[in-house]
Amino acid sequence: MKYISLMLLATLFLLTGCGAWNSTTKYAKESWDTTKDYVDPPPQIDTDSYKFESPNQEKLAQLFTPVDGPLTSLSRFVENTDTLPQVDWLDLLLARFPWVHRVIVTDEEGTIIFMQPAIPIKKIDKKLVFEGVWRDVRLMSVVEYSDLGPELYVARPYFQDTDFRGLIGVGFDPRTLLSFCPKPEELIIIHPGGGVWSRGADVDKEALLALPWDKVLKSDVQGQIEVGGKYYTWLTRYVGKDQYVYATESVDPNADAESWWSF
Repeated sequence: MKYISLMLLATLFLLTGCGAWNSTTKYAKESWDTTKDYVDPPPQIDTDSYKFESPNQEKLAQLFTPVDGPLTSLSRFVENTDTLPQVDWLDLLLARFPWVHRVIVTDEEGTIIFMQPAIPIKKIDKKLVFEGVWRDVRLMSVVEYSDLGPELYVARPYFQDTDFRGLIGVGFDPRTLLSFCPKPEELIIIHPGGGVWSRGADVDKEALLALPWDKVLKSDVQGQIEVGGKYYTWLTRYVGKDQYVYATESVDPNADAESWWSF
């Protein structure tokens, strides 16, 4: 009988313990369920936060970003070279930027001492003049227009010790960059005072070039213009110290009415 009493007590204790444990576990689980979102919130990605409020700016961003990225990378690559480039530099340049057409290295007098390819498809019709300030090492750009189309050169001086020794120039057809655009026929690049580059865009190039870009770019870096009854959303970007303009036809001209430039 003594053993039976002990067994009954032990059984009662186990039953009571299990009930208390189950209640505690249930309470802890309910407490965690109500607080875990505060302690360890589930990750959420708000894709809308990366969108522009203006549909015009959203369209332009999607078109020009894949084009401007490679151009910016090339500019930095050239700008980071301040000594006479060697063969490994040239190999890396052409491997990273296969759309580059020409590489030129001059001496301090402007005489070409190296050119790749030696006999280019587009010949230099006239002297390329890079304007800069002595000891100003910023990137410079020059556009040459020929019967075969434009050629954009980016260049910078190189040195030996602290002495100026010449220029490094890299040339390419800027229209090639438009092949990186998801809809190249909808994006145009404007070289103020020079030309309008596109891949089949239906635009009035002469009217766009006739705009007073010098005046516009003094006060704004983006906006909307109206030319011949069409509205274009635009954004300017620098290549070195020179400005070029990306533009596309506006989706909704009224969305950016406060930034109109009407001519």
